[in-house]
Amino acid sequence: MTTYPLTLDRVTCRLSDGRTVFSELSFTFDPIRTGLVGANGVGKSVLARILAGQLQPSSGRCHSEGRVTLLPALSGTVQGSVGELAGMAEVLAALARISAGSVDPADFSTVDDRWDLPERLQQQWRQQGLPDDLDPEQPAARLSGGQAMQVALSGAWASGADWLILDEPSNHLDARRRSELETQLARWRGGLIVISHDRALLDHMECIVELDGAGLHRFGGGYADFVQAKATQAAAAQAQLDHARNAHRQQQRQAREQHERAQQRHSRGERSARDANQAPILLGLQKQRAQASAGRNAQLQQQRLAGSAERLRTAAASVGRAAELMAFAPDAGHGTQRVARLEMLVLPNGCAEPLDLVLQRGQRVALVGDNGSGKSTLLRVLAGQLSPRSGAVEVAVPSALLDQHLRALPSSGSALDALQRANPGAALHDLRTRLALLGLDAQRIERTTDTLSAGERLKAAMACALYADPAPGLLLLDEPGNALDLQALQVLEDLLQQYTGTLVMASHDARLLAAMRPTHVLQVTPRGWTLNPWPDGAADHEANVTM
Repeated sequence: MTTYPLTLDRVTCRLSDGRTVFSELSFTFDPIRTGLVGANGVGKSVLARILAGQLQPSSGRCHSEGRVTLLPALSGTVQGSVGELAGMAEVLAALARISAGSVDPADFSTVDDRWDLPERLQQQWRQQGLPDDLDPEQPAARLSGGQAMQVALSGAWASGADWLILDEPSNHLDARRRSELETQLARWRGGLIVISHDRALLDHMECIVELDGAGLHRFGGGYADFVQAKATQAAAAQAQLDHARNAHRQQQRQAREQHERAQQRHSRGERSARDANQAPILLGLQKQRAQASAGRNAQLQQQRLAGSAERLRTAAASVGRAAELMAFAPDAGHGTQRVARLEMLVLPNGCAEPLDLVLQRGQRVALVGDNGSGKSTLLRVLAGQLSPRSGAVEVAVPSALLDQHLRALPSSGSALDALQRANPGAALHDLRTRLALLGLDAQRIERTTDTLSAGERLKAAMACALYADPAPGLLLLDEPGNALDLQALQVLEDLLQQYTGTLVMASHDARLLAAMRPTHVLQVTPRGWTLNPWPDGAADHEANVTM
């Protein structure tokens, strides 16, 4: 199969409100496994739609040969039918009309060469262990988050496309499904662009392309190579900044010294003029020449000073804001020693086996298990949002839950408004600073939360959970890494390491779980619950813990 590159030729995208997402992008995506990364809100998903032909750029063009299939990121409750979720509703409908006798050329054009699509979809669903009675006409809202992602991916694999563009394809997948996804990506022989912040998944890419305010930048190899290259760039940028800062200070010193020498020469000239017996006209000409010479020297020195200042600003911008970000977490380690107690607790759905559990102050629990096993349900029971089917639950400290659907974040109002409601006694500048540390700038924190990207909304919800008053003594996190960019993931890891309260986090990201420095792992299987000390080596390998 021959797959041609995807080429951007001076592509610019402006939103309806006049904001420019990116400008004059010229780049060629080669048909290899490519990871596309960048900060939330930089325009990765918009670029994906342009590459797939679903959105026309404001100027410039995107050139591609062959079929490009885009799997958009899934967030919240999915809408429409299972066939629509798989991205195949139009083809399936055209096939149905042809079977019923349609001879419309548009139907045949829609089907193209995909006459066996229903069979291929059913084969994909069987391979992925989806329900046997799954039907394209069913409402997709009945599916769990993991099942919805599996259906969406099945449509991508069955599409027969020359290029696949997958936006956050590992979100909502448990460890087993993530491993299957990595295997399928390795087998794919067409062009592939994976938009992701999943570091383990990015390690399987052949190159990483980063989108930032300056454009698109290619890095050979997977995520580990990308991190090393970025570290080298950062070190070089810091060295350039140090050099520019020293050069500017030297230029400032030279300017001061020149000014002092000019003042001294002027004073000596004044004294000589008073002592000399020269005609006034000659004295005036000498003074004019001296002033002109001093003026030229001062102008030249100012130009040099302005040049060194500009080089300093450029060097500082190349280092970027990321190096200056330092997250800080609330002090939540005080209060009662026993934080929560569960006795013979049976969840309303998920695992039907009873759970006995005592959470102590400062305990850090990694909650792991397959999709549908009850992890999210347990967190909602601990947060008081759901009642158990039976048994007792007692929580002795303030708690905060950051769930996958961000229910705690109001759909109206801004991120700053939401944080003010969570912590009404805090100074406004302090709240702004805390949002900025999570990567939400002054413009974004004033926008309504429904206009933010999924990652930006997650950051706002994280701020409301972490910085609430009173500070949560029990922090409950359900897949908090989904939709966070790589920089924000680092900030999240810093926050979790600094957090002094009791922490329970459900995640399929082994690296994120290890970064929280867990003391225990609570594992749920169909056979029941087990609580054990966090095993050595689980940070890098999943042999000891089924994530």
